[in-house]
Amino acid sequence: MKIVGVFSFNGGEKVVQKKYAKELIEVKNILAHVDARNHKTKTSKEKTMREKVLYSPRSLNKAISEGFLKLGWVKKRVLCEYPTQYYSEGYEAPRVSKGAFREMDFIKNRLGIEVQFGKYSFMVYNVCAKMTIFHNMDLIDVGIEIVPVKELAEDMSSGVSYFEQFVWDLEQRGVADIDIPVLILGVAP
Repeated sequence: MKIVGVFSFNGGEKVVQKKYAKELIEVKNILAHVDARNHKTKTSKEKTMREKVLYSPRSLNKAISEGFLKLGWVKKRVLCEYPTQYYSEGYEAPRVSKGAFREMDFIKNRLGIEVQFGKYSFMVYNVCAKMTIFHNMDLIDVGIEIVPVKELAEDMSSGVSYFEQFVWDLEQRGVADIDIPVLILGVAP
């Protein structure tokens, strides 16, 4: 895979290049060693593209994960204890937090990585919520979000978002005072 799009959210590119140059080289090498053609293995069952062979997000994620894990990046899972004090008086809710967690795909030296080949809402959640949460928990300082560009997304299941759409929305949204620096990388086959 190759990186064909770069967007700096809240100064993410500058921070990553300055403080995480070694880790950025690792990210680029990991992605470069994934041959997307080997992951065009999913036969569509969708009405609009029945029997078309598509890129498999699960297979792509697995290949990328193997590269990160080989280089000492770690997945980080934090347990969630959901609050119950906000329920209406008299409401007895079942225990809702049993086994609940949030997970960062990869962390190394306080740099958090998320790889997202799924729905649009997950991209926004990763950058605008999850990375802030992991920063507030003192686990990361900056993030990198890896997403497909439109060219790649067009050969995936319907509903997969892409770099160009994501960047437009982030530009329109702007930066909030709680946002951390994030480098958005758009990848293509």
